Amino acid sequence: MNLTVFALTGAALVGLGVYGLIARVHMLRRIMAFNLIGSGLFLFFGAAGARGVGLDPIPQALIITGIVVALSASALAVGLVVALARSSGTACLPDEAGDT
Repeated sequence: MNLTVFALTGAALVGLGVYGLIARVHMLRRIMAFNLIGSGLFLFFGAAGARGVGLDPIPQALIITGIVVALSASALAVGLVVALARSSGTACLPDEAGDT
């Protein structure tokens, strides 16, 4: 039962992240929503890898690798948003600047 709760929580995090990615205009909020999607997927994969008699090390290795890649991709994305904000004066894309 615990693994089902973890898998459903991961699915809920992915859903919230997709909503935030679609509904938000500010680029930093979109980066946070994308990270929320990744965290939900990591939780779901961890719950899926724990099913059965023993623990499977492959999903655990994929989760650890994914965390490292997500951290570096987030740092790159935040750097690009900072460069966009310095050049244009706003952290929103030009065609979406009027929306909230």
